[in-house]
Amino acid sequence: MTVVAGREVALVDLLDRLLAGGVVITGDITLRIADVDLVRIDLNALISSVNRQVPSPWGDSP
Repeated sequence: MTVVAGREVALVDLLDRLLAGGVVITGDITLRIADVDLVRIDLNALISSVNRQVPSPWGDSP
């Protein structure tokens, strides 16, 4: 892997690259008071672009 120093990337270009390949976000949040778990939130998200090669799972089938 080659690292290019001092290269600027626009936010739009970065989002385009991320959405073209897809991004998976995973996280766990636990609210705890006095060693008692009060709230637990599990986050699993897949973010990607949709095009003709990768159709939307919620759209109508052709």
